[in-house]
This record gives sequence, structure tokens and C-alpha cells, in this order.
Amino acid sequence: MPEGPEIRLAADKIAKVLVDKPVLSFFFGLPNLARWEEEFASSYVISIETRGKALLTHFANGLTIYSHNQLYGRWYVVKRNRLPSSGRSLRMAIHTAEHSALLYSASDISVWETQRILEHPFLAKLGPDILSEELTWRQVASLLASLKFRNRRVGAFYLDQGFVAGIGNYLRSEILFFAKVNPWAKPNQLSTKELNQLARATLSVSRRSYKTKGVTNEASRVTQLKKLGKTRSQFRHAVFGRESQACYDCGCDIIKDSVASRRLYWCPACQYETSERQ
Repeated sequence: MPEGPEIRLAADKIAKVLVDKPVLSFFFGLPNLARWEEEFASSYVISIETRGKALLTHFANGLTIYSHNQLYGRWYVVKRNRLPSSGRSLRMAIHTAEHSALLYSASDISVWETQRILEHPFLAKLGPDILSEELTWRQVASLLASLKFRNRRVGAFYLDQGFVAGIGNYLRSEILFFAKVNPWAKPNQLSTKELNQLARATLSVSRRSYKTKGVTNEASRVTQLKKLGKTRSQFRHAVFGRESQACYDCGCDIIKDSVASRRLYWCPACQYETSERQ
């Protein structure tokens, strides 16, 4: 499933070709939404916003389209009338004079009055957006120490979108590794230094992934690995997807576990045991 950085990157591409451009035609591939097509075909996009893994397309007519890619949804931005070869189902198409923004396979799409969009059940439950410029590490630290999260295992609640929206499987593994925090630790078991380190890593790793289009390793490590002839799939992450391979920091084998029913990768030496597994 795409995570916060991937959704924001998609939003950037869509905004580049749609914002302030008149919509010449519009298509919904979901029958229950077809009645809205004329409303959008006579308007234009004023902004694209992301909230975690959800994308909000705001129109000048006072309406907003909510979409969530879920597991298989994917956006394409193409030249007008040059549809990609795809076996996927087209769910939404926005056409301007020069470009088309196409959403395939997603089924979680709805139309809202812009002023009421935050009433959407999913958005109403979200924590702060991981890529929000207004979010600080101190705010993340406060959330970690809050009554709601301080007695829960970090490896589990880091996928809870009510904590910080936009963190998914790969970001969870990478954040915990760079913070050197054991996945089974609870915030109330961490020292103030460890808690602050985790809060800082939560933002820095996520923002690094956005800036580098999905690379979570630090720039110096990436440069080193490239010199050794490593491919992008090999230098992209520090631990995620690297089961039984050597940790770049200590040489210990990376472990793959299941936490909150999702795969998690970690280094047993770098992410020392701050708590017992249960």
C-alpha cells in the first residue's frame, strides 16, 4: 500500500497539471458517483491536499473529492487521450486541454462539500499528517508520551493512523531502526533521550523518503552503497525487505517479524532489547 510520501508525490504530479486548469471532461468509473460528472466537468481544481494516505482534490465549485488508494489504487498523469496500457479498472479521470489525471483500481472515492470534508469518517480519526510542515518532533514526542499511546508497543501503534497519519509498513521499520528503538518497547519504558530520538526519527525518515522518492537510507550510506555497485532496491532501505541480510551498521542479520499482523524488519543488535516480547 502506498504510504504518506508516495501519496504526496502523486499529489505533486497531479497538482502540476490540474491546478487552475479548466476541466474539459470528467469521468467516474463507479456508478454511484456518475451523477457528479457534470458538476466537475464545468469547474477546475484549486488545490490538491493529502491527509496521511488519503488524497483530497478541491474544486472551485465548493466540492472536494476524497480518494484513498488502499492496496491497489494508482494514479497516472499522462498527456491528454494517451491512456496507459493497464488491466486495471479506471475509477476516475480528470481531463484538461493538455493532460489527464487517472485513478485506477481504487474504490474508496466519495464527493463532499469542501467545508464538510473533515467530517469524513476516516479523516475524522486521523492524527497529524506525517508530512505536515507544521508538525514538529516535540509534538510527536508529546503524542508518544500521551495516555493514549505511552503504554502500547511502538511496533504496533506506529501503524495506527490515529497516531500520525501516513506511516505504513516500510516507514515503521525504518523509523524504529534509525531511532534504535526495539519494536516491542513501549514509550513509558524509554528514557527522555530515547523518546526524543524516536520523535525526531519519525519526522526525518518520513521527510527523507518524500524528498528522495522512497529512499530511507541516509545520503552518505546511499553514496557508499552505489560505489559498491548496489542497485536502488539494495540501497533504498536500511532494514525493510532485508531479512537475513547484514545490517549496514553492525553486520548482524536483519530479522523479519510480524507485528500488528504486518511484516516488520529490525536489527536485534542495534535495536537492543528494551522490553521482553509478549
